[in-house]
Amino acid sequence: MKTKFDFKRFMAIMKKEFLQISVDKISLRMPIFMTIGMMLLFGYAVNTDVDSISTVVFDQSKTQESREYIDQFRSTGYFVFDYNVNSLNELTTLIDKGKAKAGLIIPADYAVMLKKNKNPQPQLVIDGTDPTVARTALNSGVLISNTYSINERQKFMEIKGFADMKSPGVDLNTRVRYNPNLSSNVFSIPGLVGLILQNITIMLTAFAMVREKERGTIEQLIVTPVKSNELILGKLIPYIALGYGSFLLALTLCRFWFKVEIQGNIYLLLVLGMLFVLCSLSIGMLISIFAKNQLQAMQFTIVIILPSVLLSGFMFPVEAMPNWIKFISMMLPLSYFLRIDRSIILKGVGFEYIWQDSVALIIFLVVIFVIAVKKFKKNLD
Repeated sequence: MKTKFDFKRFMAIMKKEFLQISVDKISLRMPIFMTIGMMLLFGYAVNTDVDSISTVVFDQSKTQESREYIDQFRSTGYFVFDYNVNSLNELTTLIDKGKAKAGLIIPADYAVMLKKNKNPQPQLVIDGTDPTVARTALNSGVLISNTYSINERQKFMEIKGFADMKSPGVDLNTRVRYNPNLSSNVFSIPGLVGLILQNITIMLTAFAMVREKERGTIEQLIVTPVKSNELILGKLIPYIALGYGSFLLALTLCRFWFKVEIQGNIYLLLVLGMLFVLCSLSIGMLISIFAKNQLQAMQFTIVIILPSVLLSGFMFPVEAMPNWIKFISMMLPLSYFLRIDRSIILKGVGFEYIWQDSVALIIFLVVIFVIAVKKFKKNLD
């Protein structure tokens, strides 16, 4: 027999839930802070309009004419000339390291060619690993050069007074490295390897200690002679195997299903992949230590995962973000691993180009693990 809907029972249950929420300060404040924080973060970060592209210039001419040409690129705001080099090898190295997204090469005979009413051919080399940045650099570079060339021809004809006379111009050659077709798949699939690896491993361990608390088995562990670091390591080892297995599976799909060739050293990628697995698992363990229940563990996990998706450079170019967002991006381990795996998979570079990102992951791992151990000791006391 169906019972009728009792409004008093309904009100009593609703009142009980409101009381529980009011007592749980974290659950009460989390939606407010997350809403404000996420709107501010993502409102500035979700931006595909790229400007201030870090550019290296190799000016072999070093003349007034070549400086005027470079100034045309600088004045638009799309290109920021952070580096001036004296060799093609230096230019290539800066692009391989990811410090520069484009390189402008001015030939030695640039000014001489212009004076002879001929067309010099500077070259714009572009890092194609991020298609959004590369397309902006390519389209902007060609447009800037063409506009400059048209203006120079007009000036020349006005001075000479012959509209039909052959006038000098600039023919910009462009070269896109690593991803010549500017395929978004080539960029996104290696990024997915890092993103999925982080999300799975954090969620695997985020509930580990919470389950112990909710089942009451944490009290049994407290009375044993097991030390906190032994307990944390003991809990991490099985999840390390699961997390690394997910990494190998994602890498296999990247190579054989999506046909993204691994250009660099596969063994280096496997070693640094393990480092990132350990880092992500430590984050998940730290969350599980701070969280009092599975709901809080899920909330903390979302706070880590959502910014990582949008601020790490996985979806949107970091170059398009404000400086304070870039600083937050530097606080995310995923930002460093994405640079590592894209550099190895797409660029084929060696450890000498990515050692700084690797050291950053080691620092994250050590700091997070130490905090987790100390926090767990405090809980035991």
